[in-house]
Amino acid sequence: MDLKERITTAKQKQGEDELELTLRPKHFKDFIGQKKVTENLKVYIEAAKMRNEPLDHVLFYGPPGLGKTTLAGIIANELGVDLRITSGPAIERAADLAAILTNLNDSDVLFIDEIHRLNRTVEEVLYSAMEDYALDIIIGKGPSARSIRLDLAKFTLIGATTRAGSLSAPLRDRFGVISKFDMYTVEELMQIIKRSAEILNVKIDEASLKELAKRSRGTPRVANRLLKRVRDFSQVKGDGIIDINITEKTLKALGIDKEGLEDLDREILTVIIERFNGGPVGIDSIAAAIGEERVTIEDVYEPFLIQSGFLHRTQKGRMVSEHAYKHLGIPIKKDEEQLSF
Repeated sequence: MDLKERITTAKQKQGEDELELTLRPKHFKDFIGQKKVTENLKVYIEAAKMRNEPLDHVLFYGPPGLGKTTLAGIIANELGVDLRITSGPAIERAADLAAILTNLNDSDVLFIDEIHRLNRTVEEVLYSAMEDYALDIIIGKGPSARSIRLDLAKFTLIGATTRAGSLSAPLRDRFGVISKFDMYTVEELMQIIKRSAEILNVKIDEASLKELAKRSRGTPRVANRLLKRVRDFSQVKGDGIIDINITEKTLKALGIDKEGLEDLDREILTVIIERFNGGPVGIDSIAAAIGEERVTIEDVYEPFLIQSGFLHRTQKGRMVSEHAYKHLGIPIKKDEEQLSF
């Protein structure tokens, strides 16, 4: 299955920029969820404004689609400064980073998504920029080469990563605020979908709100994407109003079940059960069995299956849980009962 076709992928898909900008809250009062993170940030921002200083550098980590970019924009709005957005892979050379940093003003916010993918050379240049607000640049080559130091504006760096463990210790230690993003509850997702429906001028009933929230994999980006798809079905095959009937028809057409699993999610679990007796089995064996790359399974499919209790990662390999057997309607064989959790 092409990853671009997956409706439940938490990563932003091509062409979704305009929709996300429309639905993104601009201030804390409109941001739903991540209460611990936002409450702490309000204090840090207020304190920085009272001291007339830039906010400490901030690191957000957690699965994609939970609002890291949105919250970076809110921080910039609350501080009343400009926001510059880029990503780790986009900054290929130290010169690219220098060009970005020298164009920032005091207290501006620089947001680097996927910061764990920064080039090592670029990362080393970033150390002095974060700590001393200065850039050390080498001019010339060979014996005539000399180093000059460029002073920078006192900016705030906000880094976002889905892999906090992949960050080097020197980079991680330079962030004054480190915040973990958690998956959203059904109640929080219902509030988000309701707010998005109002912005899109779509009528939706309470039952549909709950059903969409339950199948959104704890992720606002997925919830908004599902809302958009249900809106399409309601306009073409209904009267434009989203009710539980049209919602269930849409989700069935998209192949999303009651637990938010798609076809390939179910295939992974079924393969482990039928070919490997429920596990334990190595990730390479699973990848070969379903014809997907190992990294795709680890980054795209496995996180949700583990968080939802369908799959367990052990020292010996992946194991399917009893919950997965029940969900798929597959009876547990006696010799597998001791292996399953």
